Amino acid sequence: MKLNGKSAIVTGGASGFGAGIVRRFVREGARVLIADLNGDGAAALADELGDHAIGLEVDVCSTADVENMVASARQFAGGVDILVNNAGIGHAPVAMESLPEETFDRILDVNVKSIYRTARQVVPLMKAAGAGAILNMASTGGVSPRPNLTWYNASKGWVITATRAMAIELAGEGVRVNALNPVAGETPLLKTFMGEDSPEVRAKFLASIPIGRFSTPDDMGAAASFLCSDDASMITGVALEVDGGRCI
Repeated sequence: MKLNGKSAIVTGGASGFGAGIVRRFVREGARVLIADLNGDGAAALADELGDHAIGLEVDVCSTADVENMVASARQFAGGVDILVNNAGIGHAPVAMESLPEETFDRILDVNVKSIYRTARQVVPLMKAAGAGAILNMASTGGVSPRPNLTWYNASKGWVITATRAMAIELAGEGVRVNALNPVAGETPLLKTFMGEDSPEVRAKFLASIPIGRFSTPDDMGAAASFLCSDDASMITGVALEVDGGRCI
């Protein structure tokens, strides 16, 4: 098991890609704190997975919630070896000048500032331990943007740059930082990105993915478990495209 004996936090872990990562981590031997705004969903997934997981209601836009999340993970598993910053939101396709300012601010708070908040709590622990792995959820939108998702794309471009900056700063401390760039997937956010879920819109999205299918939570779980394991001990600062060839 790649992650045997490791302790992990996965934000946005109750559904979608996050749940896929949580399930794979537990299967690989990790103890996982499932952090999600949907506390009931986090608790239900933890109950399904047994003693190796606990669920906690967490708003990643709240410094107090993030502090409590890290303290709870330490109490549950004795430390934090792995942090997965998966929590994120999108917006429906819209002209860049038409997105309401409050929506823009919310996107930055969840997709961008939450990584700052978790880093402030977790990085000192990893530095003290001389080891750790951080995985940030970016997007193919940060590499090859789709039109009318400008501010979401920009937030994920920030995540990619932050990942590289964090990696170079923390490499000497034994802490690796990587990102995943998933293509559109079968998650609750898919309808948001498409604007409408119809066969015609799905066909248009699929036409841009050479492998010919959407990504899945299992795809993200497999990639995340590798990047957060010792098998990837020489890999840091990478934004891995899990995209079926979309960004080629």
